[in-house]
Amino acid sequence: MTDDLGTDGLKNQVKGAAKEVGGKVQKNVGDLTDNHSQELKGKARELEGKGQRKVGETENKIDRNT
Repeated sequence: MTDDLGTDGLKNQVKGAAKEVGGKVQKNVGDLTDNHSQELKGKARELEGKGQRKVGETENKIDRNT
């Protein structure tokens, strides 16, 4: 079980970071093109990625403490 958490934690961190970066790019493109819908979607994706990354960090902490 603890091995799964460690692997899942790392996967969540990587996927979350990728979503976060993708969201920032999407948000910036929306800003440059004055597309508010795109900007908001990018911000939402960025926040989703940040949350997923934090979940992965927490899973890694749990794994280290068990």
